[in-house]
Amino acid sequence: MVDKQLNNLLTDKKHRCHWVTGSALPIMIAYHDEEWGRPSHNDRDLFELLSLETYQAGLSWEIVLKKRDAFRHAFFNFDIAKVAAMQSIEPLLLDSSIIRNRLKLAATVNNARAIVKIQQTYASFDNYVWHFVDGQTIDHHIENMADIPAQNQLSQIVAKRMKQDGFKFTGPVTIYSYLQAVGVINDHEVGCVFNPDQENGER
Repeated sequence: MVDKQLNNLLTDKKHRCHWVTGSALPIMIAYHDEEWGRPSHNDRDLFELLSLETYQAGLSWEIVLKKRDAFRHAFFNFDIAKVAAMQSIEPLLLDSSIIRNRLKLAATVNNARAIVKIQQTYASFDNYVWHFVDGQTIDHHIENMADIPAQNQLSQIVAKRMKQDGFKFTGPVTIYSYLQAVGVINDHEVGCVFNPDQENGER
């Protein structure tokens, strides 16, 4: 049954964004179809995607997604309070199922602690992330994948503020990718049937 479902993903002929069209990897296609660019407002989910984006730096998103379940296990399913309370990352450096980068692992714990402080000020991390755009998704109406920048003024502003608020590994390029992932920026191509802005797309 699983193999049949995966095969259906690869052969359904639906019009997707070009960045995923050339992928023969169901994990990438499923991420595009089910998560990427969809507005997220759950603090745990926002923390998970932020963490995964920090691990992508210097690597491919495919590698990160393949290790996602292992990261969930290592970081208490990205429970913010539990990760913030972690006293040591040393055991994680022995876990070959995750990306064992000491600085990035430490940044995950650090960023959880930063979010705890944010929650005290903004009531939620969701409020913090979305206040940069007044709660409204910015739709770039992408016609061609080449039109998508690596960063923009918004990601620079958010990255600068996050640095001030104690976050690590959150430069403007990483943050642009993050804002795409959580739906703050909609960079789905106009013709993609999974574009959240396309109300009548056939799926």
